[in-house]
Amino acid sequence: MKSIPHKIWTPVTVCLLVLAGCASQGGALDADPGRTFQDDVAAAKQHDHPAMLDPSKATEQAPETYKVKLNTTKGDIVIQVNRDWSPNGADRFYNLVKIGYFKDVVFFRAIPNFMVQFGIHGDPAVNEKWKESNIQDDAGKQGVSNEPGYLTFAKTGRPNSRSVQFFINLGNNARLDSMGFTPIGKVVEGMDNFMKLNTEYGENKPADQGSFQSQGNPYIMKEYPNLDMIKSAEIVPSK
Repeated sequence: MKSIPHKIWTPVTVCLLVLAGCASQGGALDADPGRTFQDDVAAAKQHDHPAMLDPSKATEQAPETYKVKLNTTKGDIVIQVNRDWSPNGADRFYNLVKIGYFKDVVFFRAIPNFMVQFGIHGDPAVNEKWKESNIQDDAGKQGVSNEPGYLTFAKTGRPNSRSVQFFINLGNNARLDSMGFTPIGKVVEGMDNFMKLNTEYGENKPADQGSFQSQGNPYIMKEYPNLDMIKSAEIVPSK
């Protein structure tokens, strides 16, 4: 399938450009038929929190507001999340941060004046457990839009398809508001660092998301060696 320029805004275009789940329809994301229980046990030992391989263990309700510091390869970026903007989305992001999900997570898709996308884990075993761990849609909050620096879930065109992929808007993408892309927070510190994230590669090749999920960081960093990444993330006290 040919890539559609990101300036053409239709539901199909958005599915190709922003949405996390389009690639999940392909075989590249199917479970490895040769994977064994022992393989899962070995993978679990690499992660400190049991929820990394069991999303059902990460369902805590988030505070009404909280801040997350992303320690990136371009410096720290602090995002304030407001639960009343998107309660289910805020809860999911909070739990992902708390269990240590965002360790060495690549900004794998970065399009100038549009957005940077992240959330595919570097470990295929984690991706296999989380890729279909969808949450319910939120209606969104009146007056909150996809403005530069606002954090939003990537999703497919299907209802309740948000999972673990996010994007931060580089440009004013208000046209996404009516398509179910509900912001959950915004950058409140380190916007200069955010604007330095590498966008030299632009749009990914069509097969990249599937190959990235099934092969992990070695795949995406081989294809796009200069991409930036989140080295770690933590909840920080509000001042």
